[in-house]
Amino acid sequence: MSTSSAPRINPSILTADFANLEHELGRIATADFVHVDVMDNHFVPNLTFGKTMVGRLNEVSPIPLDVHLMISDADHWAPGYAEVGAASVTFHAEASTDPVTLARRLRQRGARAGIALKPGTDVEPYLELLPEFDQILIMTVEPGFGGQSFMTDMMPKLRRAAEAVAASGLDVWLQVDGGISLDTIGIAAEAGANTFVAGSAVYNVGEPEAQIAALRAAAASSAHKH
Repeated sequence: MSTSSAPRINPSILTADFANLEHELGRIATADFVHVDVMDNHFVPNLTFGKTMVGRLNEVSPIPLDVHLMISDADHWAPGYAEVGAASVTFHAEASTDPVTLARRLRQRGARAGIALKPGTDVEPYLELLPEFDQILIMTVEPGFGGQSFMTDMMPKLRRAAEAVAASGLDVWLQVDGGISLDTIGIAAEAGANTFVAGSAVYNVGEPEAQIAALRAAAASSAHKH
């Protein structure tokens, strides 16, 4: 596991072979976390895993689970993912009526609490709540589908979050998800991200272990310019 200052690479199993997930998890054992996209076909127009599946993945994964809930009514459903062993549970600000209470419930159940923001959601209201969160996820695509293009116009939002975290002195991780590749990871790292979700760039280009190492090196190189 890397330190909080080193870039974290969290491969998304959304692009893995669903029929061989235990094997696919083994292929990314050198990563920091495995990113698990939970979609309910309601908050986003796609359907993936549920709580039972996440619990089972946790039992066989060589690395901790970073669960990203793209689901409605996060206040009700999110704590269950912490209960089945997810190391980190990120819910969408747009799907929670009381994000502070929800984040506290996640922490009480032993998970890191993350809040995710769609591209159209302003980060400013959440910067006052930084002590309540362990991670802020700035979406660099619209949530719901893999393989979309990286949105560079999200970088001012990311920079603003990075400034607020630095000023607070808190160890809040800044995650980006969507279109992360060797071509874009440096842009996000320079803007202040330190935790990177990559799907296609890990599983669909050569061997995952080599891709993870290359992404980590590219992020570290650009982070030094930040």
